Amino acid sequence: MPAAPAPSRRDPIFLVAAFKLVHAVLLLALAASVHHLLRKDVAQTVRHWAMALRADPHDRIVESVVGRVSGLSHERMEAVSLALFLYAAMYAVEGVGLALRKRWAEWMTVATTALLLPLEIHEVLRRPGPIRIAVLIANALVVVYLVVRLLRRRRSNRAVDNR
Repeated sequence: MPAAPAPSRRDPIFLVAAFKLVHAVLLLALAASVHHLLRKDVAQTVRHWAMALRADPHDRIVESVVGRVSGLSHERMEAVSLALFLYAAMYAVEGVGLALRKRWAEWMTVATTALLLPLEIHEVLRRPGPIRIAVLIANALVVVYLVVRLLRRRRSNRAVDNR
């Protein structure tokens, strides 16, 4: 079986791989941040980050974050940090596999992304916002694109086998 051609930046699979790798990096940063909070005064640390980002440390959004994060137990924050690390690893595996044009990565991405769509739809219906809507649309397009790509490849392989 010939090797897959080198990934091209014009190939949509490259964009899907990049999308997944960006997700992995963001989740890894968030997981590290949550893990960092385990050893610190949460409220003070969140306010410090707000000041570093040039935000008012007593802004209602910052206070909302402080309230939500401060209320979490140590065990709950450990669980959240671990879950974020695992999600980051999953996205990294998908992204690298897609960049290398591995069929297993396409199937894995279809499965994991499609399984999360109902939750994303629920979140959009519960609290619609431009970022949530954009992420939902992007993930739905990824699933549709990969399913069509996999079905076309299957048909193409069957046509070659029937010759």
